[in-house]
Amino acid sequence: MDEKNSISKELKEKLFMKRENGYKRVDTAEEEKIFSFAEDYKKFLDSAKTEREAVIEAVKLLESNGFVEYKKGMELKAGDRIYRNNRGKAVIMAVIGTAPICQGVRLCAAHIDSPRLDLKQNPLYEDSELALFKTHYYGGIKKYQWTTVPLSLHGVILKADGTSVSVNIGENENDPVFCVTDLLPHLATEQMTRTAGKIIRGEDLNLLIGSIPFRDDETSEAVKLNIMNILFEKYGITESDFISAELEAVPAFKARDIGFDRSLIGGYGHDDRCCAYPALRASLECNMPVHTAVTVLTDKEETGSDGNTGLCSSYLKYFITDIAEDMGGTGRDVLSASECLSADVNAAFDPTFAEVNERNNCAYVNKGVCITKYTGARGKSGTSDASAEFAGRIRRLMDSRNVIWQTGELGKVDAGGGGTVAAYIANLNVDTIDMGVPVLSMHAPYEVISKLDLYMAYKAFAAFIAD
Repeated sequence: MDEKNSISKELKEKLFMKRENGYKRVDTAEEEKIFSFAEDYKKFLDSAKTEREAVIEAVKLLESNGFVEYKKGMELKAGDRIYRNNRGKAVIMAVIGTAPICQGVRLCAAHIDSPRLDLKQNPLYEDSELALFKTHYYGGIKKYQWTTVPLSLHGVILKADGTSVSVNIGENENDPVFCVTDLLPHLATEQMTRTAGKIIRGEDLNLLIGSIPFRDDETSEAVKLNIMNILFEKYGITESDFISAELEAVPAFKARDIGFDRSLIGGYGHDDRCCAYPALRASLECNMPVHTAVTVLTDKEETGSDGNTGLCSSYLKYFITDIAEDMGGTGRDVLSASECLSADVNAAFDPTFAEVNERNNCAYVNKGVCITKYTGARGKSGTSDASAEFAGRIRRLMDSRNVIWQTGELGKVDAGGGGTVAAYIANLNVDTIDMGVPVLSMHAPYEVISKLDLYMAYKAFAAFIAD
């Protein structure tokens, strides 16, 4: 009996996939690196709550690490470090490799936009002597989750004279915050009969911003006037300046450790900054890669990647074409020889809501970075579906660099699904596969990730772009 058990154990070790908790596979030294990396990430998460702020923080780090702004026609050689800022809302960086550019680039693509509440173009109004902002939600959200939480206001206002004003209110301890109100349960009998998607409607997501009337005036809309006067004194803006503004309401709380063991991070915007930051760090620490290493931190993924700062546009293709021509190649040939990790998150298995997942094919917390061969929804609609050959190459690379990884789909076949930027890059004839961090409570104001999974994403991206 013991001999049979021993044979079975050996066969299982040889033939079965390993699905154990990653902390059983790391030593004390690596665990310290995991926790140290998480501290740096939390600082980035707090300072980069919007795509504009993420670009600002990224450019600061790039320039302090020897990257220079790229201009078409530059003479490029191995080891050069360049970047291009796309309208302050997306950024591409590259470290020139030792191999000829015609052999392709190693590309990591993450997005830096997250679900939020955007102010409408004519947002300010008064009702019952309360001042409020009208909003239009951005990306896929459960609207009821965005009520009764402290929100901060970030963005930019372009005034009538062409000057711009940056806005960041609610992040400092002494700042005011804003919120969307909700109905008390005592009076919510009708509301609670609605389906979850209609408990709070889109037009109910109004930010409460003030209640004091302008004191020296008996006119109507005195509260609105007082708010507008405060904004004029602080920023020099009038109501019409909201037409040329991009103002985003995001959760005002900071990223924090979760759990007695501090193994998890709670915060706003993990999707997709928990992939964007590891990809950025991998680029900063990449010195002399074999193939030119390109990382793009893009905008607009949460709304379909359309627009000139999203990856349905041609700005990434143009960048690669430009550096290819500067190095004696063609963009078409370089792209056709390139490989890409679409650095985006997947849904972590939540035992509270186990029914939406197929346990053998979903991502788990603490089991490493998740490789997602295909995304899409119902019948793989909208996915690029990476080839077996490229999936095989990536798993071999991860194993050779001691990266803890797993695979996963986004829920059961008929449960839903989702998309990333992978298809848009694959459509450029680039071998592409999704890889990212599993997330609990994805698209909520407060998401949760594992520190180990975050660090393994960094190791994975670093191994890929250096290869």
